[in-house]
Amino acid sequence: MTPANSAERALDEALALVSRVPEGGGAGEHKAASWPRAREAAVRAGAGVRARTHRVPLADALGEVLAAPLDALTDLPSFDTSAMDGWAVAGPGPWSVRTGAGVLAGSDRPAPLADGEAVRIATGARIPTDTTAVIRTEHCREAGTQLFADRPVLTGQDIRPRGQECRSGDLLLPAGSLVTPAVLGLAAAAGYDELATRPRPRVEILVLGDELLTEGRPHDGLIRDALSPMLGPWLARLGAEVVGTRRLGDDPEGAAALLEAVTGSTADVLVTTGGTASGPVDHVHPVLREAGAELLVDGVAVRPGHPMLLARIGDRVDGRHLVGLPGNPLAAVSGLLTLAEPLLRALAGRRKRPRYTAPVQGDVPGHPYDTRLVPVLLSDEHAVPLRYHGPAMLRGVAAADALAVVPPKGARSGQDLEILDLPWASGGCFT
Repeated sequence: MTPANSAERALDEALALVSRVPEGGGAGEHKAASWPRAREAAVRAGAGVRARTHRVPLADALGEVLAAPLDALTDLPSFDTSAMDGWAVAGPGPWSVRTGAGVLAGSDRPAPLADGEAVRIATGARIPTDTTAVIRTEHCREAGTQLFADRPVLTGQDIRPRGQECRSGDLLLPAGSLVTPAVLGLAAAAGYDELATRPRPRVEILVLGDELLTEGRPHDGLIRDALSPMLGPWLARLGAEVVGTRRLGDDPEGAAALLEAVTGSTADVLVTTGGTASGPVDHVHPVLREAGAELLVDGVAVRPGHPMLLARIGDRVDGRHLVGLPGNPLAAVSGLLTLAEPLLRALAGRRKRPRYTAPVQGDVPGHPYDTRLVPVLLSDEHAVPLRYHGPAMLRGVAAADALAVVPPKGARSGQDLEILDLPWASGGCFT
C-alpha cells in the first residue's frame, strides 16, 4: 500500500470511528439537522420569500424562470407554408410549369395556382391558394414545360398548415418554466420581444480569515485563498447573480464589517466562508445574534461540512438569507450543494433537481451517524469514488463529475447511492 493510500485509509477509519450526537441527541447537546432535513429547510426558506419579477429582452431572460405563462400571440405557422424545397402543384399531374420566378420565403402573397399548374417553391414560403400538395425536388422531373412526379402525390403533403403547432391564445409553456435557448426560440417564433421572468437571486460572498493569501505560494503559516476563485463561478453556475466578493479579517474590525454586511447588504443571499464553528475568532454566530437573525439550520449531520448554517435576516416573506460555509474547501463545496443550491433554486422559482442514483464501485466507509458526500467519477455503469476527499482537499472534487451521498455506516459495492451532479458536469444554468 502506498503512503497516500495508507493516509486515506487512516482518514476513512477515523471517520468511521468518530462519535457524535445525532439529530435529537442527548440532553444539552447541540442537535445538527440531518442532511435531507437541512436541504428541505433550504427549499422552504427560498420558497417562502415573496417572488420578484421583471420584464427583460429575450436575450437577458436566458437562465431565468418564466413569471407568467407563455401564450401564443398568433397561429404558428401564421400561414400555410412549404415544408420542403420543390414544386407547389394544383390538381393531378402532369402539370404545366409556371414561367418566371418561383415562390420564395418572405415574398409577397403568390398568385393562386390554376388546376394543372406547378410553380417552384422554397422551404418556408407561403403556399399559393388552391395548392394541392408540394412535391420535393428529388421526387419529380421536368420535361420541357411539363412537370412529372416520380411517385404518388398525396393531398397536403409537405405543407405545414396554418396553426399546425399552435393557435393564437394556446398555452405554450406554464409559469415556472426555465428559459432555455429552445424557449427563447419558441418565444421569438411566437412574436415575443421580451419576457416576464423571475430575476436571478443576487449573492454577495464574504471570505473570512486572516491566514489567506491572494497570490503566490503558501508560506509561514499562511495559505492561498482557494474559495474566492471558486465560489463566484460556482454560484453563477447555480443560477445566482454574484454582485461581489469581499475578504474580511478575523479581528474586531472584521467582525464589525461582517455585522455591517449582514445588516446592510442589498443581496438576496450572503454567503460566508469560515467562522461558523465556536472558536475564539469565529464571529458568524455572534454577529447573527446581534443582527437578530433566525437560525434555520445550525449544523448539518454531514461530512465534510457539518458546521454549515442557514439563517434568515428579517421577516419570512421579504427577508434575506445567509449561508455560512465552513472554511475548508471541500467542506465549503458540501455546504454549497447542501444549502446554497436548494435555496437558490427555490428563490429563482426553479423546481428541485430530479433525484437519481447510481451503483457505487467498491465499498465506501461511512460515519456512524452522519451522511458523507464523496467525490465520484461517473462511468457507464458505476459511480467511482475518488481519492483526496478530506475536508481541506480539492484535488478529488476537481476531477469529479458528482458527489455521491453515502448514508451513515457506509455503503457496500454495488449499492445504489444518490448522486449530486456538479454544475459543470450536468450543464448547470444558462448564463
